[in-house]
Amino acid sequence: MINEQLVWAIFFIPLASFCVLALLVRPFFNSYSYISGPIAVVSIGIAFILSLLTFFEIATNSNHNLVSEPNSWLEIGDFHFTVGILMDPLTAVMLVVVTGVSLMVQIYSMGYMKPPNHGSGNAQNHGPEELGKPVYARYFAYMSLFTASMLGLVMAANVVQLFVFWELVGLCSYLLIGFWFHRPAAAAAAKKAFIVTRVGDFGFLIALMYLFFKTSTESENYLEISVINANLPGLVDAGVITAGALTLIALGMFVGAIGKSGQFPLHTWLPDAMEGPTPVSALIHAATMVTAGVFLVARFFPIFHASDHAMMIVTIIGGVTAIFAATMGLVANDIKRVLAYSTVSQLGYMMLALGVGAIGPAIFHLFTHAFFKALLFLGSGSVNHATGTFDMRYMGGLRRKMPITYITFLIGSLSLAGIFPLAGFWSKDEILLNALDKGDVASIIGFSLALIAVFMTAFYMFRALLLTFEGEFRGGSDKDPEAQAHGPVHLTESPVPMVLPLVILAIPAVIIGFLVNPIKDFGGIPAHWFTHKLEHSLHLPPPPAFDPLLAIISSLIALLGILLAWAMYKQNPYLSPATMGRVSGPIYTLFLNKYYVDEVYEKIITGRIYYGGIALISDWIDRNIVDRTVNIIGWLGANFGSLIRELQTGQTQMYATVTSVGIIIIAAVYIFGM
Repeated sequence: MINEQLVWAIFFIPLASFCVLALLVRPFFNSYSYISGPIAVVSIGIAFILSLLTFFEIATNSNHNLVSEPNSWLEIGDFHFTVGILMDPLTAVMLVVVTGVSLMVQIYSMGYMKPPNHGSGNAQNHGPEELGKPVYARYFAYMSLFTASMLGLVMAANVVQLFVFWELVGLCSYLLIGFWFHRPAAAAAAKKAFIVTRVGDFGFLIALMYLFFKTSTESENYLEISVINANLPGLVDAGVITAGALTLIALGMFVGAIGKSGQFPLHTWLPDAMEGPTPVSALIHAATMVTAGVFLVARFFPIFHASDHAMMIVTIIGGVTAIFAATMGLVANDIKRVLAYSTVSQLGYMMLALGVGAIGPAIFHLFTHAFFKALLFLGSGSVNHATGTFDMRYMGGLRRKMPITYITFLIGSLSLAGIFPLAGFWSKDEILLNALDKGDVASIIGFSLALIAVFMTAFYMFRALLLTFEGEFRGGSDKDPEAQAHGPVHLTESPVPMVLPLVILAIPAVIIGFLVNPIKDFGGIPAHWFTHKLEHSLHLPPPPAFDPLLAIISSLIALLGILLAWAMYKQNPYLSPATMGRVSGPIYTLFLNKYYVDEVYEKIITGRIYYGGIALISDWIDRNIVDRTVNIIGWLGANFGSLIRELQTGQTQMYATVTSVGIIIIAAVYIFGM
């Protein structure tokens, strides 16, 4: 039986870590800030163990879902807001993903962010002021709060609770992306992430408000997520709300998901978020903020599933985003940005799966993606730790110098490319199979785009691998004009706290796909138990059987991408990057400039529409209506005061006369009224 207190502990232990670090260690014990890392690691380690226990409890039992009794939080008139736990297979999976990846990232951070008086190897990417003791404690405090916020989001039992943690996740991402706030690029990236995601959050908030006003009279527990999912589609059949209203609610939620998960057209913040520390990038991209959008659609899947129009839009946006982001990853030179575009593309796969009704494969891919994407981001940080740069043009030749980083990065790249038998192969194939099996126009379009993205994914990941680890070393930060610090580079493997998480994450990147969702019964593990467990409570039709032909075709397409990258970046004179750049000049420029979407937003939407239109109108209203209204009220008050002042003569007989007249008037009104 699921223990409710243990589930609450999963959330409160990381939150307690934040409180200790933020309220005690940083302000009062700066000289002992080196204990911040161990405190954060121990707390998230305990939460991870409890998450595993909960996961196995739900996985091995058929009806062990938990909806806790709501606890009163806030009362405003007739409105009662509560907090509680919704624990189902989706929540259990997310708890393992969030706590597991966060644990590896926190361990890694103990080496990557270590203060200078404890040594940190070759940390040329940080300035001395950045690695000071107060910063060290602040970093782990923010990371603990980030993890706790995401845990609160996935455990939320009602929409108000969910929205509060949804916003807290956004706040934490702002604090961590802008962690080096004295760098203009980092401060700008944090503000951009905050503003762009607020656009999506506005759509989500409108959907919740519309949902509230439409359903508040239909059920006593109208804010509970389980009640909404169970009752809202039925309200359409009963005529309480229209099918159009249901679609609008679903699309409003999807706008929120687009913002958080960096889907087109609200994707622009995610690559810039690489200005934060590398472990932050790993946590954001693998387990927390960007997965929150996918989780939101999955959590309210019955609402989406009841609207064909909403499902079609989710499918198209997912497919377009998958290939759109992949094209930009083909030409990016910053290794973290390559991985960022990869994240956007893979989230597109997940949205595509949700759009075709395959919630099981979507969450399965989220599960496998978390491990190999965290592995790749932490691997990029290991490379940066040695070279002092993220620009792959100044790397090269690291395979012999950093063998552990190279092998683990290779495993992560193969898994992301979907090469058999690694984890990414199984989850990617499930998505392609479900998209093809559904067979409608939107699904076929999404399938075709995703299949092209398979080729691009393999190409850009092995382009990154070859540029980083093969050939001769090209100088690192000493040659990179945009590096944060310059000086001699000492190419050595990263310290143990950084290498250990890479080795651990490489294991699930290899085996977790087949182990949790085998295509046949395997050693007591039922076939497809992972996806079946997620889909069972939704009464969805059984998923299509494994298709060997499709698996072979997608694997061959991925291998072609790898071979093309090998041919181009092994200096084949006919396929060299320079030659291909000349042949595809305009297309290369378009990809390199990210389709000029940022320029459109900044110059047209922000510059002309906002500053040139909305801001000018707001200024006119402020000056001519708001200011004049205030001035008129002030003028009336001043002049009315002057009039009243005339009555204050200081003459007693005058006051007696006025009082007598007042008494006579009141008496007359009373008598005649009788």
